[in-house]
Amino acid sequence: MEKAELISEIERLKKEKNAVIMAHYYTNGEIQDIADCVGDSLALAQWAAKTDADIIVLCGVHFMGETAKILSPNKKVLVPDMEAGCSLADSCPADEFAKFVAQHPDHTVISYVNTTAAVKAHTDVVVTSTNAKQIVESFPKDQKIIFGPDKNLGSYINSITGRNMLLWNGACHVHEKFSVNKILDLKKQYPDAQVLVHPECKDVVVRLADKVGSTAGLLKYAISSECNTFLVATESGILHEMQKAAPSKNFIAIPPVDSTCGCNDCAYMKLNTLEKLYNVLKNEGPEVIVDDAVREKAVKPIHKMLEISAKLGL
Repeated sequence: MEKAELISEIERLKKEKNAVIMAHYYTNGEIQDIADCVGDSLALAQWAAKTDADIIVLCGVHFMGETAKILSPNKKVLVPDMEAGCSLADSCPADEFAKFVAQHPDHTVISYVNTTAAVKAHTDVVVTSTNAKQIVESFPKDQKIIFGPDKNLGSYINSITGRNMLLWNGACHVHEKFSVNKILDLKKQYPDAQVLVHPECKDVVVRLADKVGSTAGLLKYAISSECNTFLVATESGILHEMQKAAPSKNFIAIPPVDSTCGCNDCAYMKLNTLEKLYNVLKNEGPEVIVDDAVREKAVKPIHKMLEISAKLGL
């Protein structure tokens, strides 16, 4: 089926089945263009909690589909490819995390949204990179906190809040690959460029940033900044939305340390394709299923995150 026909059929099936397509900024541009909602993890969770669609198609990675199902248990939640996992979520097995939490019973548990439903079930409050700082700061300064699974994000939050959270040793394989040398080389070519960095990157990379923020935060900054050229240290899918929102500006993806190409892609996110999106709408599968007992525990920290975010206007 040709691309134009695929798009037409996706639109037809979406209306026929009262479905909504949600896509993360890291998916391919053609997926973002056809989606009803495009955003970061916080935005996707907020939309999933309030949509009146009968079917949610989550174009992203598996934990995002789980989050949507946890928030909308009576809706059918579909993902284009069940193999679209997450290296960060994989770095935090639920059984090992449960043991870690049990060893520190006096700690509040804060988990990054990039985790499985089973890990969220052992969590007091979930955060995203958009709201992590504010949610951490909502707890008393002397409160002992476990932060998992991203050690880089946790370390960054510690550095800007003065906290000393106990960090789980996990990381995102995409954000771990950015290097200081690649950024410095590009700065020589583009001396007036500003460096935009996601807080999942290593500390040595974060220190080179003109702006540190979530995907949504970096997008907002790039649109409003007077600078015309940006070096972007996050998954390259965000450049599609940046270029659409600010077509007169120049966005350059910082390559990973082991590559000379101009991109640092998440292979899992790129498993979302138009053909798979068409098939998942047509067949209403694969469907995301979350065990009821796990869901009942996992929904509480997500609701807490959404409540705090709403109060803070995030």
